[in-house]
Amino acid sequence: MAKIDQLVALIGRYKELGIDSQIDYEKFYLYSIITHSTAIEGSTVTEIENQLLFDEGISAKGKTIIEQMMNLDLKRAYEESIKLAKEKKPITIDELKFLSKLVMQNTGAIYKTALGEFSSANGDLRLVNVSAGVGGRSYLSYQKVPVKLQEFCDWLNAQRTTKMSTAERYNLSFEAHYRLVTIHPWADGNGRMARLIMNHIQFEFSLVPAKVLKEDKGDYIKALMATRESDDITIFQEFMVEEMIKSITTDINAYLQSIAESGEKTDNGREKKIKSREKILSLLQAHPEYSAKKLSAEIGITEKAIEKQLAKLKAEGCLKRKGPDKGGRWIVVR
Repeated sequence: MAKIDQLVALIGRYKELGIDSQIDYEKFYLYSIITHSTAIEGSTVTEIENQLLFDEGISAKGKTIIEQMMNLDLKRAYEESIKLAKEKKPITIDELKFLSKLVMQNTGAIYKTALGEFSSANGDLRLVNVSAGVGGRSYLSYQKVPVKLQEFCDWLNAQRTTKMSTAERYNLSFEAHYRLVTIHPWADGNGRMARLIMNHIQFEFSLVPAKVLKEDKGDYIKALMATRESDDITIFQEFMVEEMIKSITTDINAYLQSIAESGEKTDNGREKKIKSREKILSLLQAHPEYSAKKLSAEIGITEKAIEKQLAKLKAEGCLKRKGPDKGGRWIVVR
């Protein structure tokens, strides 16, 4: 099974469990997206601190004003992006500049060039050339940015109107992320904008939005650089699929663990078996190569108990085995 198909199956399990139907799910998931996105840009504000900042207006001790404004600005940009995504209107340069203005409203700067001033706080397109860090390749020259940005909008709008599977929609959102950050239209905030537009497309198609985890910042940058060097978009798409599998699996396991912990208080053996069953299915969707021994180590029950559950799931038609015991793969049947 291709990784993108594993992701789609895993998200199906995510929704079957009702994780996305919990009270305040959308709010807290959005807070998590914002926290990880700004952390990649240097913010040290945590998800809990952002919750207090967003909901109560309480500033985090020891955090700079710039960090907190960065998070507040991105929150407002996401709120506007979600509204626009629901309207499904064509994406334009003006809309991108408007969202960029919101992203950089309180942390942007004014730049003075031979061509005049421009402000990243106003969403202005850059009038200077930039490179990807020390010794990095230069991005597109600023003179070409308006034309390339219009080409990006035209391409994305044409793609959005075609009939696509869930896997194709995810890959479109990942490619849009890569294309926008490669054009690098602004002097500041390009990473946040690229991730926001990726999520914008996902919101439009009612997909579970992707997060780039702060702890994977190095691998994220390497994937972008490798894609640019090789001109192979599948490198970045595959990175994002792996990132989502990791994130969604963590969310499912945390949800199942919380239910199991509450269920243990009733000392109900049947309930515990149900939780083990759910964990097995979610793990096999993310890792179809897992053996009974590996599942036992991950879930914390005996290998014999795992084998009994696997046999039962196969008998019920929930699981299929492809290939031999060693080297084969599990297929979760929804």
